Amino acid sequence: MPIRCEIVSQDKPIYEGDADIVVIPGTSGIMGVLPNHAPVLTTLNFGVVQVRKDGEERNFTVAGGVAEIQPDIVTILADRAENVEKIDIARAEAAQARAKEYMEKGPPPDSDRYLAMSAALRRSNLRLDAVRRYRKSKQHSSRSTEE
Repeated sequence: MPIRCEIVSQDKPIYEGDADIVVIPGTSGIMGVLPNHAPVLTTLNFGVVQVRKDGEERNFTVAGGVAEIQPDIVTILADRAENVEKIDIARAEAAQARAKEYMEKGPPPDSDRYLAMSAALRRSNLRLDAVRRYRKSKQHSSRSTEE
């Protein structure tokens, strides 16, 4: 008996389907959720949600949010979410470079902007790491991995 999994970001649904297990990056640690799990509400850390069904695994980056776990469904409401297979590597690398450049200049008077760029850097690092670790097609980018 599978458990239903729904992953939704702020602007669109990302995934909906059945799973044998859903692995969630909770703020208190990684959680494995099986069918008939006790009800739980948890906040999410930056990380990768793994949805496994019949030996296949699908991976999704999430950048914060909440997960509601019921015995028959896991609902993930992510601040940001993306299927690892669909991450645009060039775009993620460009965002990472912009954020690094901004952060190296030091804290600006506008602290909201600094915090936004810090979050952008963290998201781009997560996305690129997820591609390296989880993407099935091993063509990552023209950039070297020496960093």
